[in-house]
Amino acid sequence: MLTRRDAIASTPLLLLLQAAGSAQPAPRGPIFQQELPNLNLDDWQVTVSEIVQAPGQAGRPHRHPGFVLVYVVDGELVTKVSGQAETAYKAGQVFWEAPGSTHEVSRNPSDSKPVKFVAFIFAKKGLQLTTPA
Repeated sequence: MLTRRDAIASTPLLLLLQAAGSAQPAPRGPIFQQELPNLNLDDWQVTVSEIVQAPGQAGRPHRHPGFVLVYVVDGELVTKVSGQAETAYKAGQVFWEAPGSTHEVSRNPSDSKPVKFVAFIFAKKGLQLTTPA
């Protein structure tokens, strides 16, 4: 039986893969797996945003009120989320931001190519989705 938590965990990644429009064959196994916090998701919503950072562009440290899944569509993104090591993610990779964490680093390391990624922000309805850290 598919639980609500399982559906929430798997549906965004399937949608991301579809949205990416990649000519590559679908992955044969999971590309990402993360245990979710034990949350009551009543009155929550998911907001999906496509973000493009120009070559060399960096974002400012920020927070989200819930949890976030990010799928890199094209290019490379260097990121550091509190409690995690600074990591470079390439097209086809996913990373997670836990509730209450700070997204400390978000930059495009390329001097010639933009990076495109899709962020799924899960949060209570009505909350500001991004705040400066």
